[in-house]
Amino acid sequence: MRYQLYYWPSIQGRGEFVRLALEDAAADYVDVARMSADDGMGVPALMRLLEAEGLEHPPFAPPFLKAADMLIGQTANILLYLGPRIGLGPKTERDRHWAHQLQLTVADLVAEVHDTHHPIASGLYYEDQKPEALRRAADFTRNRLPKYLRHFERARAANGFHSGYLVGNALSCADLSLFQVIEGLRYAFPQAMARVEPTFPGLLELHARVAARPRIAAYLASPRRLPFSEEGIFRHYPELDR
Repeated sequence: MRYQLYYWPSIQGRGEFVRLALEDAAADYVDVARMSADDGMGVPALMRLLEAEGLEHPPFAPPFLKAADMLIGQTANILLYLGPRIGLGPKTERDRHWAHQLQLTVADLVAEVHDTHHPIASGLYYEDQKPEALRRAADFTRNRLPKYLRHFERARAANGFHSGYLVGNALSCADLSLFQVIEGLRYAFPQAMARVEPTFPGLLELHARVAARPRIAAYLASPRRLPFSEEGIFRHYPELDR
């Protein structure tokens, strides 16, 4: 099957969690909005589908994935569907639900990261809510960030460090997503991460393990991997990194 991923073409954002899974699995996919509008793709194709009337299951916002006659939205939901089909899904129902639970916790963390620079409204510029962002980011780096990382460290320890992964004995989408979270946090909050990272050796080992996977390493070194920027979820504003 050839998958069609719909996400904004110039940022990593939430779409990157799906891209990493597709890349690691060497899945046949097209990143629709990054293709040419002359070929019927690009952002116009994304907007046509996003605004289409009469869809049985209309998506709320990107990312969404088209697979045969299915249109699937929400990052965690996309990965729940994709994982078993591209070899990144746990084998048992118990483990699949646990992996999905971890994925939903990643989504919670990503939302809190976004709210460090947009604590009042997504429609306002960062500069319009900077005082509130300073307060929100200070609480995030001091309290929320360590709490989330502690949870993921415990999850990996509970699975047994001998496995090297979060769920079972093989890589899952949850491992790839946690890799992306650590990458993004290092970009957005380098000082805070340098302070807390040594406390979580299991997560650092997992990050290194994922980065060394041949297809992930090739993807990270390729132009397909978009850079972090101050347009995405993970943004580096030095004044927020305390």
